[in-house]
Amino acid sequence: MNSWIFLGIAITCEVVATSLLKASDEFSKLIPSLIVVAGYVGAFYFLSLALKTIPVGIAYAVWAGLGIAAVAAISWLVYGQKLDFPAIVGILFILAGVIVLNLFSKAVAH
Repeated sequence: MNSWIFLGIAITCEVVATSLLKASDEFSKLIPSLIVVAGYVGAFYFLSLALKTIPVGIAYAVWAGLGIAAVAAISWLVYGQKLDFPAIVGILFILAGVIVLNLFSKAVAH
């Protein structure tokens, strides 16, 4: 169970870091830039802990799927990014894939 918590922390760190890339203004603003770097370092550290028991392909699929959805939502809320219907459907398909993977795949370590 700890590995899934570590994966959740890794995803959260990565989402925060990616979301603040725009605010870093090409790394010209110190505080957002430091948060971006710390976020990515934390993300990969916690991912490495999660990989002790979660297969790398499964962990990366969950990481990517949830990260894409979260960053898209934050970009919509914070930066006013437009998400048209096909974008929303595509993101929902990605989330559906993560759900199917976790609920029905025998490859997932629970």
